[in-house]
Amino acid sequence: MSALLILLIPLVATALVCIPLPKRWPMGVTVVACAVLLFLAAQLAWRIAAGEAFVSAVHAGFLKWIAVDGLSALILLLIALVATTASIFSIGYMAHEGLSPGKLRLYYANYNLFIFSMLAVPMAAEPTLVWIVVELTTLCSALLVSFDNTHAALEAAWKYVLLSLMGAGMALFGFLVLFAAMQATGGGTYTWNGLAAAAPQMPAILLQTAFVFILIGLGTKVGLVPMHTWLPDAHSQAPSPVCALLSGVETTAILYVILRLFPVMRAAPHSHPEAWAIVLGLISVGVAAFLLLQVRDYKRMFAFSTVEHMGVILTAVGLGTSAASYAAMQQILAHSVTKSFCFFAAGSTLLALGTREIGAVRGLIRRSPGAGAALVLGGLAITGAPPLAIFLSEFSILKAGLTQGRYVVTGLLAIFIVIAFFGVMLHVNRMVFGAEENGQSAEPVNHHSERNNGYKYRLPFSCGLALILAAVPMLLLGVYIPKPLHDLLTLASAALTK
Repeated sequence: MSALLILLIPLVATALVCIPLPKRWPMGVTVVACAVLLFLAAQLAWRIAAGEAFVSAVHAGFLKWIAVDGLSALILLLIALVATTASIFSIGYMAHEGLSPGKLRLYYANYNLFIFSMLAVPMAAEPTLVWIVVELTTLCSALLVSFDNTHAALEAAWKYVLLSLMGAGMALFGFLVLFAAMQATGGGTYTWNGLAAAAPQMPAILLQTAFVFILIGLGTKVGLVPMHTWLPDAHSQAPSPVCALLSGVETTAILYVILRLFPVMRAAPHSHPEAWAIVLGLISVGVAAFLLLQVRDYKRMFAFSTVEHMGVILTAVGLGTSAASYAAMQQILAHSVTKSFCFFAAGSTLLALGTREIGAVRGLIRRSPGAGAALVLGGLAITGAPPLAIFLSEFSILKAGLTQGRYVVTGLLAIFIVIAFFGVMLHVNRMVFGAEENGQSAEPVNHHSERNNGYKYRLPFSCGLALILAAVPMLLLGVYIPKPLHDLLTLASAALTK
C-alpha cells in the first residue's frame, strides 16, 4: 500500500496547490508532499534492503502492474530525495522571480505532476506502461523548461520535445518488436521478469533489434552522445530547481529503463549488450569531457557533466561484472545527490549575479560567499575529487575495470574523467576566485535592486537550507555507506546481473 501512496501523493498535491490561497500555500503543500514521499520511499527501500527482494504493491485489478524491487527502490528513493531538496530551494528561488499567485500555482502544479511522472517510471512493471510514463515525463518537464516564457526558453523546450518525440518513436518500435519476440515463444507475462525468463527462447534477431532501437530511442532522453543536443539548451533555460530534477533524477530514471533490458539480453544466447554500452558510454564521456573545456554558460557546464556521468554509468554496466554493476549503482546514487547540489549552486550564483555567462562572473566569493563556496564544492564533487561521493564510485568503476583486465576501456575512461575535472575546475576557479577584468565588478544584469547594490548578496534562507541538506549525503557517501544503503545497492546491482 505504501507504494501506491507514493504515486497518489503528488497527484493530491497537484490538486491542492491549484486552490487559490495565499502564495505560501502551494510552496508549503509541495514541500510537505515531497517530505512525505521521501519518508515513504525510504521506508520502502528499508524493507527491501532488509530482505523483501521483490514487493508487489497490488495483486489485483488494473493496478497489478505496480512492482518495486531493489533497483527501482533505489531510483524511487533518489527521486524523492531530490524532489524534497528542490522543493525547498524553489521557495527562495521562485520568490525572486516576482511571480503572480496564479503563475506560482502553475509552477507548483507542473512540479508535482513532473514528480508523479518520474515516480511512475520505476514502479511500472510492464514495458508498455513504462514507455507511456516516460513520455509523460517529457510533457511535464517541457512545461517547466519553458516556464519563463522567453524566446530562448520556448526554443529550448521545443527542441527538447522534438528530439524526445523522435526518440520516443524509435523506443516504441523497439518495445513492439520486443513484444513480438516474446509472443514468438508462445507468450507469457509481459513484465521485466517475464521477459528475462522468456529471453533464451526469443528469436535473436528480434531481441537484438528491439534492444538497439530502445537504447537509441531512450538514449535521446538520457542525453547519450550523439542524441544529447537538447540537454544543455533545456538545462540552461529551465529554473534551477527544475534543472536539479532534470539532471539529477529524470535522466537517471530513463537510464533505469535501459538498464532493465540488460538481464533480458544477457539471458539470450549470443547477445552482447555490453559492447553497445561500452561504445556509447565512452563516446558520451569523451565528447562531454572536451565540450566542458569550451563551454561558456555554467548551467550548460553542469548539463554537459550529466552527459559525461550517464556515459560513465553505461560504461560501468558494460563491464559486466558484479563489482562493476555495484559501482554503477554507486555512481547513480552519487550523481543524483551531487548534481542536484550543483544546480542549487548554479541557481544561487544566478540569484547573486543575474547572469549565466562564465566570462561575466569573476570574484563570486567576494560578491556572494555562500554561492561561491557552494560552486567550488559542487565543482569538486561532480568531477570526482576525494573524499566526495563521486570519487568513491568512479574509483570503484576503474578498479573493477582493471581487475577484469579491460585496460583500454579503463584507461580511456580515466583519461576522459581527468579532462572533465580540469575543464570544470578551470571555469569554476575563474568564476569564484578570478579578479574582475578592467577594474569592473561583476554586477548583475537584472531588475532586482537587492542584487544591484554594493553589498554582499545573502542567499535566501530556503536556498541555503537546500544546499546544506543536499551537501550532507554528498559528503557522507564519500567516506561511509550505511549498511541498509549498501544492502540496497547490492540488490540493485544484482537486478542487472541475474
